[in-house]
Amino acid sequence: MRTIQFREAICEAMSEEMRRDESIYLMGEEVAEYNGAYKASKGMLDEFGAKRVIDTPIAELGFAGIAIGSAMNGNRPIVEYMTFNFSLVGIDQIINNAAKIRQMSGGQFNCPIVFRGPTASAGQLGATHSQAFENWFANTPGLKVIVPSNVYDAKGLLKAAIRDDDPVIFMESEQMYGDKGEVPDGEYVLPIGVAEIKREGTDVTIVSFGKIIKEAYKAAEELEKENISVEIIDLRTVRPMDHDTIIKSVKKTNRLVILEEAWPFASVSSEITYQVQEQAFDYLDAPIQRITTADTPAAYSPVLLKEWIPNSEDVIKAVKYVLYVK
Repeated sequence: MRTIQFREAICEAMSEEMRRDESIYLMGEEVAEYNGAYKASKGMLDEFGAKRVIDTPIAELGFAGIAIGSAMNGNRPIVEYMTFNFSLVGIDQIINNAAKIRQMSGGQFNCPIVFRGPTASAGQLGATHSQAFENWFANTPGLKVIVPSNVYDAKGLLKAAIRDDDPVIFMESEQMYGDKGEVPDGEYVLPIGVAEIKREGTDVTIVSFGKIIKEAYKAAEELEKENISVEIIDLRTVRPMDHDTIIKSVKKTNRLVILEEAWPFASVSSEITYQVQEQAFDYLDAPIQRITTADTPAAYSPVLLKEWIPNSEDVIKAVKYVLYVK
């Protein structure tokens, strides 16, 4: 095992796959000459050249369409968005072309493409740069949505996404690129659609994904001091969602808290809540609690932003609520 940064895990995953398959290439704003806006493609231009690591204009709709057409003709593009907030400019291409072309062509075309980049808030970046769209993309049949929370998962899941024959949305975090974690010395690929129990527990299940799961870990440590045993499930893949792991855990703990960095209406936590009440209603000893951002655009003010985004104190409060503990 060796320790690397999150950005290095992303770079290694892309580079290893590009060495394996010449049909894979990377395109996006500043991915080449600048080594990536977050240095997640450092050194790739030198290794693979300008035909396979391509700087694009600031025109997300245009280069998303180019990549999709390229994928339909046998290539396997990786499209980096500087932030998924910018993907809204190219969302017509993602939703109406990438996600639908296999069905609309009667299986004559597939679209092996990865759209990747940071999601959710990253500090004081204002309302238009602090949004999480996991539930938007997960709502679309034909798309797979992956949101890793650590270095190991990021590398293994990105390699799986690049090899997948369907379009994959791979969402990272600006605040995690400097995170460090261990990865194996050799190659490894993680399965898409499989959640992981990151912490075993008996009293309550917490389901989360992405960088916000760190608040669940903090809460679990504090709750342990009060003899409250928390089980934490990292979804890793939002779509397809691993309902079985969640249901099995809820049947053991009988209580569920869902932590998500997104607006509450029609969120990923809403879907999880529905699935659990349908499949494990009789096992629940308390109403399901979900923790989301406030139902308002993110504020620029640091004081308001702190109130807007969920934290470990919110998690502790929710856990004690479902346990009927004051």
